[in-house]
Amino acid sequence: MPSPKTFHLTSLGCAKNAVDTDSMAQLLERDGYRQVLAAEQAGVLIVNTCGFIGPARDESYAALQALAEAKQPGQLLIAAGCLTQRYGAEVARRVPGVDGILGTRRWMDIVQVVRSLRKTPHPQPVYHLPETPTIGTDEDGTLRASVAGASAYLKIADGCRRPCAFCAIPLIKGTAVSRPMEAILDDARVLHAAGVRELVLVAQDSTDYGRDLGMKDGLSTLLEKMTAAVPDMDWIRVLYAFPGYVTDRLIEVMAGHPQILPYLDIPLQHAHPATLTRMRRPADVDWVRRTVAKMRAALPGLAIRTAFIVGYPDETEEEFQTLLDFVDEMRFDRVGTFRFSFEPGTASEALGDPVPAAVKEERYQRLMELQQGISLQINQSLVGQTLDVLVEGTNKGVSLGRSYRDAPEIDGMVLVESKVPIGRIVPVKITGALAYDLAGILA
Repeated sequence: MPSPKTFHLTSLGCAKNAVDTDSMAQLLERDGYRQVLAAEQAGVLIVNTCGFIGPARDESYAALQALAEAKQPGQLLIAAGCLTQRYGAEVARRVPGVDGILGTRRWMDIVQVVRSLRKTPHPQPVYHLPETPTIGTDEDGTLRASVAGASAYLKIADGCRRPCAFCAIPLIKGTAVSRPMEAILDDARVLHAAGVRELVLVAQDSTDYGRDLGMKDGLSTLLEKMTAAVPDMDWIRVLYAFPGYVTDRLIEVMAGHPQILPYLDIPLQHAHPATLTRMRRPADVDWVRRTVAKMRAALPGLAIRTAFIVGYPDETEEEFQTLLDFVDEMRFDRVGTFRFSFEPGTASEALGDPVPAAVKEERYQRLMELQQGISLQINQSLVGQTLDVLVEGTNKGVSLGRSYRDAPEIDGMVLVESKVPIGRIVPVKITGALAYDLAGILA
């Protein structure tokens, strides 16, 4: 029988979820628990679920069901995170072996939930979904980061106040709640002291940071203070900017501090004003053109990642063609493409899901094919240049790493024809290019 003071964590979904998972681990370890890699050796099994879209929910259910079926006497299975926040009762019904239900808004109560389950018999799942409008701010001194090698995701805020019709995040997380700036800077200092070389700032909407704290253009202020707090941090990367909120000051701050990478993730979702209006997204596509032009002028070598949804309700072929033309015009470095996922309870529910799956798939393939050609051309233009590469692994004398152009997990890699210690940042002369990846030699 596994020791009751051991735990096994499965984290699903985005990097923001990974931060919550690691914070729960810190709280359990502080309470005397030990984390183990093998589920069969753990007294407590925890799945931090994702519930953002249908495929993510399916993955979460599959992970829970697999653990439930293999559960041993004395083991506890806790379903936590986004899926349980919205669908707690459904999780309990579909996965009979679940013992505890913990929502994303109270991840910091994990120890209390485990203690409660250990204390008294529970023939039915124990729900811990207190009525609270937002993510809790009582972080109990945890490091709000998820470290992977020499990089770390650092959470600066959670929740979202945007009205996007297709998105369930406000239903799951509540409105935006920014972390106090000094707490974020303290985390940055701890991470730097631990040897982290890249900070990746994450939130549902990073450009909304500080608004609830009475700040204007809070992300710019945070970045300025962060570069001062950890002046020797090699890379600082910003993810998840919102269209319309990339200010001139933010561009100036990014341009004025070499630590802040000339990289921005700004999900645009579409390019046709009518589609964007149905999405309840900013529909001023000319703002995008003007802002991207300003950024590219101020930040030489700027890499922009964006994301689009195809097959949104009532998307016509003309609207989709406008999106294709826009992508062809703008030449983004990275594009993530998603087929529309019908989400009950969101504002788009009334629109239904009228675009056939086959049409969504055909549009997905057309957009991806277009972008692959653009990405290949951009990568080929880098051949002969020298880029700094953060090495993350080695295999058979070849090192794998990322340049400033590549965010962890979602972008490409650089293959270096030498064995370089993991965690080093080295100059690499680019000698070859594919649509997503580059190859090179030490410069």
